Amino acid sequence: MLKRLQIRNYALIRELDVEFTSGLTIITGETGAGKSILIGALSLILGQRADSGVLKDKENKCIVEGVFEVEGYGLESLFADNDLDYDHQVIFRREIAPNGKSRAFVNDTPVNLKTLEELVIRLIDIHSQHQSLELGNRMFQLMVLDNYAGNKPVLSAYQSKYKLYKSLVAELSRAEEHASQLRQELDYFQFQFEQLSKANLKPGEQETLEHELSLLTHAEEIKTALLSVANLLGGEETNTLSRVKESMNVLTKILKFYPEASPLVERLNSIYLEISDIYSETEYSSEKMEVDPLRITHLNERLDLIYSLQQKHHVANEEELIALRDDFELKVNSVFSNDEAVENLRNSVREREDELMKIAGQLSLARIAATVPIGQRVEAQLVQLGMPNSRFRAEVTTGLSLSPNGRDEVNFLFTANKNGELSEISKVASGGELSRLMLSIKALISKSKALPTILFDEIDSGISGETADKMGNILKDISRDMQVINITHLPQIAAKGDHHFLVYKEDTETETITRLKLLSPDERVSELAKMLSGETITDAARLNATELLK
Repeated sequence: MLKRLQIRNYALIRELDVEFTSGLTIITGETGAGKSILIGALSLILGQRADSGVLKDKENKCIVEGVFEVEGYGLESLFADNDLDYDHQVIFRREIAPNGKSRAFVNDTPVNLKTLEELVIRLIDIHSQHQSLELGNRMFQLMVLDNYAGNKPVLSAYQSKYKLYKSLVAELSRAEEHASQLRQELDYFQFQFEQLSKANLKPGEQETLEHELSLLTHAEEIKTALLSVANLLGGEETNTLSRVKESMNVLTKILKFYPEASPLVERLNSIYLEISDIYSETEYSSEKMEVDPLRITHLNERLDLIYSLQQKHHVANEEELIALRDDFELKVNSVFSNDEAVENLRNSVREREDELMKIAGQLSLARIAATVPIGQRVEAQLVQLGMPNSRFRAEVTTGLSLSPNGRDEVNFLFTANKNGELSEISKVASGGELSRLMLSIKALISKSKALPTILFDEIDSGISGETADKMGNILKDISRDMQVINITHLPQIAAKGDHHFLVYKEDTETETITRLKLLSPDERVSELAKMLSGETITDAARLNATELLK
């Protein structure tokens, strides 16, 4: 529950430090005294956005700090998820700088507004006058019915699975879109792959073919050159071989008397053998070299195919063409494997959907079962609040499609008149009727919501007399299970409080400021008497105030 609230430099508040206790706390004050300012300041630590316009002193920052007792409300995991230290008492602080920048803290640890709101919304519910309009909101109506039906565990499990389901549906949608694009490109991929595959390309083939074509193209020239060399080296007429042979013979004859010629003979012999080998090889090569027009045609056709594929795909060699062929093959195969993956995703989505349908069915049954008792309970509360002829129904319509809260829509129907036709709340309820309806519903779900604190901001708008007294009793009843802070203008309700604060304005020499004061028993009598009779407090009003407090 809210233990302490400190406000500095907010609107008409210079500095305020107030401690709260359990039970029913009443806040009263004249119109314009600053009751709504308290709500505005408290809303800051609920994550409401603000700017420098809320600063009383534009040169200094605004600070709003709330101390909450949080033990027993299962917030440990939420603190852990946000890397925050958990303690039985938690300090939430909001600061607004003169430049409009905002900072939020939990136990002096900086947090963003979303985290602040996520935590504080589990600790306090602020009900302002305009919130009664939420009664016409279908989502609010569904939340009320689920709270009364005790659907929180099942709904929480459903929403966790629904989140995964929607993620899977989104993944399936992306996969189907990708598969559609791939199928559109499949014919292109297959054609390119088949063309490159049919070419049967081999690494290094282009260089080999180009070399062979060059040889065949110049075959006549090569053959002539080889024959010419062969003739020069060993032809029938005088040739190099015979001259070297003759030179060896001449030197051999003088070896007996000129042994120094021996190295020359050996060298000539080596030359003879080498030239003889060259002669044989050139002669053999010339005989082997033949002009083959058919082979030339084949080589040209093969190279033309390779060149055209290179030009088409903007690559430099057959290795790159082979890599491109393999890539097209992967793309073709990926289309079929992707289709299989998409089908697996569809099956997973169907399984998740079936599972969600079952849980949604449980929620629907629980909601429908709760419609009769919630209607009876609200009607009973409304009778206490001076609306004996009112009727209230919760109508559940179950659809075919899944939503974040199941398959149901809830519609609250109401009439305040005897034998009146039930219609949507927003169409038939007046302001005073909405206030009483909202209080009845808040009282109904206060125990199931497991909130430490609820703050009512003039929920008694539009009522008076005995009805106000009954409303006070309901607020008192709620305060037995949770801390209730109620801002009111009715003495019948103010008298029900365990504690009573007065909001008032004080004029100094330089400014007007808002203050908050905890009233003593005698001061409470005076405040209630003033609420009963106005500025001039009569003895009758004081006596009436004393009776109200009893």
